[in-house]
Amino acid sequence: MREKILVTGGAGFLGSHLCERLLATGQDVLCVDNFLTSSRENITHLTKNPCFEILRHDVTFPLYVEVEKIYNLACPASPIHYQNDPVQTIKTSVHGAINMLGLAKRLKARILQASTSEVYGDPKVHPQTENYWGHVNPIGTRSCYDEGKRCAETLFFDYWRQHNLQIKVVRIFNTFGPRMHPNDGRVVSNFIVQALKNEDITIYGDGQQTRSFCYVDDLIDVMMLMMNSSADFTGPINIGNPGEFTILELANHVLKLTRSKSKLVFKPLPTDDPKNRQPDISMVKSKLGWAPKVCLEDGLKETIDYFKRIL
Repeated sequence: MREKILVTGGAGFLGSHLCERLLATGQDVLCVDNFLTSSRENITHLTKNPCFEILRHDVTFPLYVEVEKIYNLACPASPIHYQNDPVQTIKTSVHGAINMLGLAKRLKARILQASTSEVYGDPKVHPQTENYWGHVNPIGTRSCYDEGKRCAETLFFDYWRQHNLQIKVVRIFNTFGPRMHPNDGRVVSNFIVQALKNEDITIYGDGQQTRSFCYVDDLIDVMMLMMNSSADFTGPINIGNPGEFTILELANHVLKLTRSKSKLVFKPLPTDDPKNRQPDISMVKSKLGWAPKVCLEDGLKETIDYFKRIL
């Protein structure tokens, strides 16, 4: 059945892939973005599709449209971008959630919140399960993003309890793939761009901190599964790839695949940077029957090819 679906942050890295996939399933898609950290080039190839519409809009202001489902992805997601204007970042998470929840309430629409693994902060529990409340600094330089997303989750569950709104909350762990911004400061894009330019690869700390990396196609699969799951299943659920790698291992993978002559350079670890990050995906496996399919090396090859083209 054809539906009109709103994707906020639809021109971003994840948003553009989601818009593309929704169109492929025969939906009408309204892409809303203020283009502050995203790029029109991510969605240019979709503009010839008569089922695709773009609206330049900032979700910190109310939006009046008619849709049946809402994916709320709007928010800068890389440290460089969200720390550049921290007040706007937290406004996007909090005011944006209020505005989109208000829209969903008026329309009786189902709404999905793209939350983040950063709600766990620098975790004391490893791997992270959904019932872990986190270990987060409320006044640090990353707090605009971490606490903004935590507050958005609170708002979603209050609207669910108070207004019986159909909500879905997903906590996204590190995701990578084509259309990542080359200067977004995330570790995968950083390493690939530096390697392709034969520049020094910058590792913060000793490189023994761990991350889990999910390829974008896998992530979009599970976001759509979650949106279309049983109404009584709200989440939050962890979505990501539980394969755990040290930052040093990632750097060596990138060096091997790019055949780069770059050297590794070590710098101090940023404040509040998590030492470990790995999702426990038991819940999403049991509830939605999902598990990631793309291994790190295959995903890196696709991402490297993309950066070769745009650089």
